[in-house]
Order: sequence, then structure tokens, then C-alpha cells
Amino acid sequence: MNQDVKTKKLINAPENIIAEMIEGMVGAHPDILRVEGETGRAVVAVDGPRDGKVGIVVGGGSGHEPAFAGYVGRGLADAAAVGNVFASPSPSHIVEASRAADGGVGILMLYGNYTGDVLNFTMAAEELEQAGIAIRHVAVADDIASATFERKSERRGIAGDFFVFKIAGAAADLGEPLVRVEALARAANDATRSMGVALSPCSLPQTGKPNFTIGDDEMEIGMGLHGEPGIRRQKLATADEVTDELLDTILKELEIAAGDRVAVLVNGLGATSQIELYVIFRRVKQRLDALDIQIHTSWVGEYATSLEMAGASVTLIKLDDTLQALLDHPCRTPALVVGALEKPDGVASRSRKAVKTTETTVAAQEKMREMITEGDITPTVFKAMMHAVGEQIIAEKNWLSELDGVIGDGDHGVTMEIGWKAVQLALEDAPEDETIESVCKRMAKAFLDAVGASSGPLYATAFLRAGTAVGARLNLDGTGMAEWLAAACQGIRDRGRAEPGDKTMVDAWVPAVDAAMKVAKDGGSSIDVLRAARDGAESGMKATAALESRRGRSAKLGARSVGHIDPGAASTFVTLRAMTAALEEARR
Repeated sequence: MNQDVKTKKLINAPENIIAEMIEGMVGAHPDILRVEGETGRAVVAVDGPRDGKVGIVVGGGSGHEPAFAGYVGRGLADAAAVGNVFASPSPSHIVEASRAADGGVGILMLYGNYTGDVLNFTMAAEELEQAGIAIRHVAVADDIASATFERKSERRGIAGDFFVFKIAGAAADLGEPLVRVEALARAANDATRSMGVALSPCSLPQTGKPNFTIGDDEMEIGMGLHGEPGIRRQKLATADEVTDELLDTILKELEIAAGDRVAVLVNGLGATSQIELYVIFRRVKQRLDALDIQIHTSWVGEYATSLEMAGASVTLIKLDDTLQALLDHPCRTPALVVGALEKPDGVASRSRKAVKTTETTVAAQEKMREMITEGDITPTVFKAMMHAVGEQIIAEKNWLSELDGVIGDGDHGVTMEIGWKAVQLALEDAPEDETIESVCKRMAKAFLDAVGASSGPLYATAFLRAGTAVGARLNLDGTGMAEWLAAACQGIRDRGRAEPGDKTMVDAWVPAVDAAMKVAKDGGSSIDVLRAARDGAESGMKATAALESRRGRSAKLGARSVGHIDPGAASTFVTLRAMTAALEEARR
């Protein structure tokens, strides 16, 4: 498909699509779902959370409907944190969902094994644990195509979420303690394997363009739910040939033998007809029957989609008596109903009001006379520089998304636009006398609340660390600016655990900081430091084209990532270029 082609969607404003979707979903299922919290992104079961029961919190990016909010209801998930399209929910969304699901005996968080989800759920867990809530995690990792068996901990979660969520939700509904619910969820994860095939791309609502290209007569074996490249692109084959390849790999890994029992999920990716899905299931059943493998139960339909992508995945879970019983346990959600539920006697559902977060501004109480005042980057100039970054990121949104479309899921520009628009709005509310450190805290909260992808925690950590590093300074000179950049870089490295050579934004940040520190050491001014940082980032960005990705979603590409600039490195260069230009303008 030509990427110049615009796709069509029945939406209103792209920026309102998630809020409107949630409003529609809750409105359609008022007996099952409600919304709690200030963010509007915590979808909660009407009769799920209750005292003495482990809370099950699921979550992830939108665009995979009915996952994740569609699995909220009695006997399954108690709450879902809903992220933007193809982006993890933010820690604030997750915290609100968790507080709503808290029955006083702990929370189990379930999500796909993606960098953004891991970072955001981890940050939310840290906040909840500080409040005395016991938290456990299971990151679903069922996609065989995304990593070898030896590296299975790196595998991403796709349609296998369905089985892991179902089994964990049943265990919690039956009153199992937190450690047992976690153990059963891990057992389900270990017993589940998936593999998929894509025939056509999807398109993000914000761009209206296909997020990758594929020939009319081609298919991609092993493509991910966000359009991440799979293991092989080839000519379109027959349904039986494709199903055989997917199933052979699954059966080999699960070591299924005659007499074993499985549950089967044939999942459509959003634009695949029921005819095709049942043709695939037909072949799955033929193969399993021939091997004397019993299908205990099966589902055919759309359970974990990728917007309007054409294609399908096959998922098997190898059952024992315990997993089978939990799979059969009744549940009632918008996307899945199993068995018949009885209203429990004397056990009332409950609703804890979300704890409001308050933003504290301490600028008025700070003793300005005790702060270092040297430097031409005042708080006012600094805010103008950050506003300029937002303008440049928005202007380069399509370029950043196109870079990401080659080696990722095509949403980096959109995600960065969302984050920086939130920062711009937050800056408008900043008091005139707010220090640079306080401005950085304000920016971190805004970015993190708005962006759930991996960029959210990474940039929020960068802003917080950078602000702390210059906390004793009212204004920034060359040394102060270099300290700010160095702390931001270290925050990104600590949170993301990426190093130079991994083909990430760190490959632009590190040379930028190295250049900035050198100039600052030689007595350079703030503009000299920023120019050096800008040029270092540009060189680092360009150098990523020769690297093979070792972190994030693009790591699955291996050698196929070579020859393409990393989008995170590109947005780093845009950021430092904009800061430099804004300071130059302020000095005129």
C-alpha cells in the first residue's frame, strides 16, 4: 500500500478519540463498566472489586479492542488503564485503576511485555507500594516470533493476553491470595504461545496513513500488533500453508503430545473476515485431531486487534486440570462471557474514590537570594525554550513518525506531539516566579500524565533529574546548562537501561552531553554549550543509521534495523536544536 494514500476512519477529532471511545463503551455497558478517577482513563468493573479479593488490573494501548477494557467485568479484570493508541497508559492512569480495584489484599498487574508498559506499570507500582499496597506484576510474553526460546523473556505479548487475563481473573474471583494468583498467571503465561501473520497495514487516527507498506501479493509472518516487522516477508500463501507454519512452531515449543488438552484462540487483527478466521480454525482442528490433541474449548473472532490491520494469529494454551478449571470459571465482560454468574450473597462491590493528586508550587517560598543567579537563561527564557521545543516537535511530527514506521510502530511523532502539547499547556499555568527546577517538575508531570509510551517515563525522569541538578540555580550559565543536559541524559539511561550503541535516543544524548561538558569546562557560554550539544546530537542521530538495534521494539529486527535513523535520536536532535534556536532568539 502506498504510504501517500490517506485512510478513512469514522472519528471526530483524533485528540478526543480515546475519551469518546470510553464514553461509548461505558454507555453501552452501564451494568458492567464505570469510569473512576480524574483522568477518565480507569475503566472499572461495576461488580468486580470487593474487599478481601485480589484486584486484577490490566492495561495497555488503545487500538487493540476489545483489549483491554473489554475484559473488565465480574470474574475477570477489575479495572483497566486505557492508554492512547498503541501507547501504554501513564502511571497516573494505572494508579487510578489500581486504587479502584484495591480490595485490601494486593493488586496483580497484567500487561504486554513492551518497554513502555513495563516502565509505566513499574513507576505506578512504586507509587502504590509507597502507599502500602502490595503489588505483583506479570508481563505477558506469548509471541514466538518476537524472540528466540533462549530469549523468551524478551518476547512481546499479543493475543495470549486473553488466556492469562482469564485465568488470573478467575483465581482472584475464587478468593486465592496474591502470591497464588500471581503464580497461576505465570503458569498460564508459560503455557501459552502465539504466532501471527499480517496481510495489510493499519493506520493511526492521528496520521491517517498506513504505518508500514506491504505488497498486494505479500504477507509478513510474525508481525507484531503494532506493525513491528516479523521474521519473514513472502508471497501470499494459502490459508492451510500459513496455518501449518504458525501451528508447527507453536506445537514444537509447547511440546504438546497425543492425549494433551489445549484451548485455541484464532484471533483476527481488525480487518479479517469471519470466513477467513473459520477457515484457519478448520485447519487448526484438522491438525490437532490428527495428533490426538484434545481441544477443550475454542474462540474464533477479534480478541486482540491492531486497528484495521488485515491478518490473524493463532494462540494455544496447554492445559492441566487447574488451568482448565480456571478457564471454565464464569465471567461476564463486554468482550467475553463464560458460564452463568450468580450474584454473591453478602459480598458487596465497592468503589474507592480516587485519591486526588495536588500539584505543589514552592516557588513563592524559595529564598531567591540564596540561589546562584549567574547566567542568561532565566526561568522565563527557559520556559520559552521549552515552548519552542514543543513547536519544533509538532512541526516534525510526520518525519518522526515516518522514521518510526520503518523500525517501530509508526507513532513516535504522534506520541511526542501529545507529550509536548501537554508541556506547553502546563507552562501556560506556571507562575511567573517559578524556578527552573519547579518548571521541570511541572513538565515531568504533564508529559507523564499525557504519554504512556516508553517516552513518557523516560522524558519525565529526564526532566526531574535535570531540574534537581540545577535546583540551587535561579538562572543557568554555560556550566548550569551543561549540568542540566547531563542529568537529563543520565535519567534517561537509568530509567531505560540503554547504553550507547543500542540504537536509541541515548546515542544522540551522550555525544550531545559530551560536547556540552567539554565546552562548559573551557568556560563556554550557555549558547556555546547548547550549540555544541545540538551538533553532537545531530552527529549521534546520523550515526544510528549504521547501528543494529538492541533495545525496544526495533530490537526484534536485528540486521533489518541497519540503514535507518533511530526516531528517538531524531527527536533528541530536534529538542536540542529548538532549545538552541530559542536561546539565540532571546539573546537578540
